[in-house]
Amino acid sequence: MGAATAYKGKVLVAGATGKTGQWVVKRLLHYGIPVRVFSRVRDKAWSMFGESVEIMTGKIQSAADIADAVKGCEAVISALGSSAVTGESSPGDVDRDGVIRLIDESAKRGVKHFGIVSSMAVTKWYHPLNLFGGVLLKKWEAEEHLRKVFSREGRSYTIVRPGGLTDGEPLRHKLHVDIGDRLWSGWINRSDVAELLVLSLWVEKAKNKTFEVINEAEEEQLGLEHYYDSLNQ
Repeated sequence: MGAATAYKGKVLVAGATGKTGQWVVKRLLHYGIPVRVFSRVRDKAWSMFGESVEIMTGKIQSAADIADAVKGCEAVISALGSSAVTGESSPGDVDRDGVIRLIDESAKRGVKHFGIVSSMAVTKWYHPLNLFGGVLLKKWEAEEHLRKVFSREGRSYTIVRPGGLTDGEPLRHKLHVDIGDRLWSGWINRSDVAELLVLSLWVEKAKNKTFEVINEAEEEQLGLEHYYDSLNQ
């Protein structure tokens, strides 16, 4: 589907100034989709995106700030991620409570589709990553809330559970996708995670899917839409 016809609605990107969030914004702009970013610090967002996006400032701890940010948006893509064990940047405050707050305010204001970056091994309470403030458990709780709220009629969701995140251009790797949280290791470019989430805005087979994804081999791709086909077999 071409850039001009892929998707018409405005998309809010939360966590847009993070490494993965920046790629989400880039891929949305690649398809000509209007973007609004939600950032704590306007100057930081401006330095990254300039006039190419609409910038709304606020805190993920504030329902009122989120409500203002999502107003008028058709979809939300969350690339939020904690950066500290305690405080406002902790997994509890960001990966769970912040994302849940974003989900609820989005639903209240008519958002139709919600995509989120989660993590491989999110259901494994004994995984070493949970030593970082129980981050996987917090992501799992947010996932569960998203499935509950956005599986209702007129709404949809897509949850991408990547392996370890690396830098690089999109469409350079053959990918391996799976369901059921059975993968234990692997890597994937942030740009491909962003591409999968952007595609979920209009690829029908992406709706209401939760899946893991990692690189399989270096192999140039014409697109990533076909990976959603394997989730429906």
